[in-house]
Amino acid sequence: MPTSNEDRMYLEIYDAIMEHRLPAGTKLTEEGLGEIYGIARHTVRRVLAKLAADGLVDIERNRGAYIASPTDEEAYEMFELRQTLEALVMHKLIDKTRKSDYAALRALVKRERDAYMRGDRPQWIRLSAEFHIELAKLAGNSLVVEALRRLVSRTTLLISASSPTGQQPCSFDEHAAVLDALEKKDHTKAHEEMMHHLGQCACRLLDRPSQRFDLRSALGKT
Repeated sequence: MPTSNEDRMYLEIYDAIMEHRLPAGTKLTEEGLGEIYGIARHTVRRVLAKLAADGLVDIERNRGAYIASPTDEEAYEMFELRQTLEALVMHKLIDKTRKSDYAALRALVKRERDAYMRGDRPQWIRLSAEFHIELAKLAGNSLVVEALRRLVSRTTLLISASSPTGQQPCSFDEHAAVLDALEKKDHTKAHEEMMHHLGQCACRLLDRPSQRFDLRSALGKT
């Protein structure tokens, strides 16, 4: 649960982005968000900076903050880089971890599945992204974790915008298959499962028509 107005604002904007209630390219102004949430502009600025660090918002000098709108070329490059980084993660995990290290990730996949089954789209989108970050943390390379955090956020944004309601942007069954291979210390299978998974994620990128919206309504503040 959010512990402050700042946390609540971050989560509500995150959910609105991932549910595509805030379309790519939407401008987010400090003044407008401050009025909607009744908080100071310096607090809004911190939230926008966090969203930018997570790859969900682009802040352009002298223009302001906009919901990230990666191009098709950038999408291809991001998945290409994710394949390289997550292959490295698979390689490091085989040598560094024990079966017991994956208990928390098994629990995360269960929470992801449960969220999907009860129709909590924002929660299972967050959890599907978190799975990849937690795997990278186990591998023990902080630079890889930070690079993947931004890449995963931006690619999850693209997939969630293109996936029909009810379709998983990132499959928990594929996550479970990756864990199965890692627990068996089968490097070849773990690599194959992760590459298959990322390939399936990339295939879910389908064009969707733009939509009209109202910022206050999109954030549930009508």
